[in-house]
Amino acid sequence: MKVIKFITYILCYLFYPLSYLVPRTKEILVFGSFKGAFNDNSKYLFLYANENKANIRPIWISTCRKTVAYIRHLGFETYWVASPLGFWYALRGKYWFVNSYTSDILFCLSGGAKIINLWHGLPWKCIEFGIKKGTLAKRYSREDKWDVFFHPACFMRPDYVLSGGEMITGIFAYSFRIDKLCCLPYGYPRNILLTKPKESVLAHIERYESNATAALTKKMAQYKLVYIYMPTWRDSQKDLFAKGIDLEALNKEMQEQKALAILKPHPNTAKPEHADFTNLVFMDSTTDVYSILPLTDVLITDYSSVMFDYPLMHGKGMILYQYDYEEYIAEREFNFPLEGNIIGRKVTSFDELCETIRKKNFILSEKEREGFIRKFWGETMKLNSCEEILKKVIC
Repeated sequence: MKVIKFITYILCYLFYPLSYLVPRTKEILVFGSFKGAFNDNSKYLFLYANENKANIRPIWISTCRKTVAYIRHLGFETYWVASPLGFWYALRGKYWFVNSYTSDILFCLSGGAKIINLWHGLPWKCIEFGIKKGTLAKRYSREDKWDVFFHPACFMRPDYVLSGGEMITGIFAYSFRIDKLCCLPYGYPRNILLTKPKESVLAHIERYESNATAALTKKMAQYKLVYIYMPTWRDSQKDLFAKGIDLEALNKEMQEQKALAILKPHPNTAKPEHADFTNLVFMDSTTDVYSILPLTDVLITDYSSVMFDYPLMHGKGMILYQYDYEEYIAEREFNFPLEGNIIGRKVTSFDELCETIRKKNFILSEKEREGFIRKFWGETMKLNSCEEILKKVIC
């Protein structure tokens, strides 16, 4: 298996220079996301381009056949990356919109394309070349040569990065080694849905989301309160999701409140097997959580950048469950300190979490919420981020 992987990457490195030879056309916009999924900022920009721009040709390229089948079912143009047409349109598209790296589509086909990295969250934690300690630091310092070899897309400078508000533009510029002028302060396409009325959210789910998402939406409607737990990725916890959470005790708390808790692991984290509880639901890691986020009432997170997105909605509650802070900062550094830069009720133990849930003292005040939005999003939420992105990069 390792030999096959090695040969595959050798072929990729050999083909990459050839991808510069294919003439690219500005009418073709290519979109993709991590692990072949249909989600995050790329998804919402893709939908906007399809529904609002008649003079361009948005095409979704995926490494997952199921994703291709689903998008085709929605009526949009999409191809499996390893198919002849997938190869061809990836090579012909002048603009590539990705959520992480060119590997969201296929690194070796990206030569000569304009890369617009929409990213997937404001950089509370140090990212990319800003990482100075922990497992990933070896990659970006090039200490681990094999890790570098198998992750060439991490070292490509994008032409643009979607940066959110002006406050964090410098962080993105440093982390991706690009000029500040290449950072686009327009807000995130995925967040537009968070500002819509419930009727619009339900219409979006009916039109664009899977039957499983629609079923979850109906289930959520049966409960008085809906919590969602979205922990961040931990370098040392690839196979561990429920550390710090007593699932049986949490289920009992939800039963007593007639509430539902949705547990959303990071895409890189495996969920526990055989987990079956009456008032807990595990979401699949490839499901687009932003489609249901407006229908939840309380976010439980830790160091995830979803902390910056959730306050964009009125009347919500938020709990920061930071049970392993000392352990976490030993692996990752923050771009700015927690003090003065976080929002929500901070708790450090499972007992404290349960007590906060019982007392319901987690609702964000409007004054605190509005100040937080001004600080981290500035005026970006007043813009149509999808329109601004397309207007800026397509020429």
